[in-house]
Amino acid sequence: MEPIHWFPGHMAKAKRQMEEALRRVDAVLELVDARLPSASSNPMLRDMLGSRPKVLVMTRMDLADPAATRAWVDHFRRHGQPVVLVDARSGRGIEGILPALEEAAHAVREKEARRGLRPRPLRAMVVGIPNVGKSSLINRLAGRSATKIGDRPGVTQTQQWIRLGKVELLDTPGVLWPKLTDQRAALALAVSGAIKSDVVDRLLVAAYFIVFASRYYPHTLAERYGASPVADTGILDHGDAGGLWQAAEPVLQAIAERRGLRRGGGAWDEERAADLLLREVQTGKLGRLSLEWPPDSPVDAPGPDSAAPETGAPDSLARETAARSDRPAPSRG
Repeated sequence: MEPIHWFPGHMAKAKRQMEEALRRVDAVLELVDARLPSASSNPMLRDMLGSRPKVLVMTRMDLADPAATRAWVDHFRRHGQPVVLVDARSGRGIEGILPALEEAAHAVREKEARRGLRPRPLRAMVVGIPNVGKSSLINRLAGRSATKIGDRPGVTQTQQWIRLGKVELLDTPGVLWPKLTDQRAALALAVSGAIKSDVVDRLLVAAYFIVFASRYYPHTLAERYGASPVADTGILDHGDAGGLWQAAEPVLQAIAERRGLRRGGGAWDEERAADLLLREVQTGKLGRLSLEWPPDSPVDAPGPDSAAPETGAPDSLARETAARSDRPAPSRG
């Protein structure tokens, strides 16, 4: 498949503005989607942040597979990365963000005190890819509508400061990197809703999810749509667009039939079925699903290839995950 290109002009401008703003902040809050924490963490942002203290905020925890989320939290903490789990819409976990930020920036505070500087509000920049929940989180922290929110990427398009007692937050537009060369990560981002639907092939994105769900969450398609999972012939690993579509087409037709979605002339409407499927994935109607697992996970699950493996998670996590995905827990050597 060809790389997905997605770098509108306002995002290039936002990148320049963020580089300038970093000179004025003490720490960073990076928001990632709990369903795909690695794919939704912008490598371009990591290069920009340098050594500044950072708190990782995993949003949409209510939509993610709980076992996968615990594996990710363990993974990040083993690497010394402070992490907070939140559901910005309900407010769950929000109370842990500001204390984690203060703790992460403790060294900055001490350095200023040694220099005899007067105490001042801690300045932190909120960063993350589009549609990861930055504005919802800031509004929750502020207890008011401090920023615009929406269910589509690209709502926040300018920087703005929000004062929260002893902390000042700088909200920034969501930024994706210029070219998504890891196609599985790109398709997973599209499934999550981070990439606008008008710049990706929705049928291909839906086909990817169908093959993905058939391997890792086979019960979801049958329970929601009465559709049988597709045979796992390695299509997901090869990233062949034609193979994905050929495998997934019967499932999209089954979804269209189940929901009565027809085109003119009476044929089943696969495009509307794809839209329906992706919308229901993104709103949690298929249940709590994760689109990737950490590289040191003890289960045969999707995950990034960039990080080095370490020791596995506890056996109990492997057993719970195996039960959820209808796959046997792997042997541990």
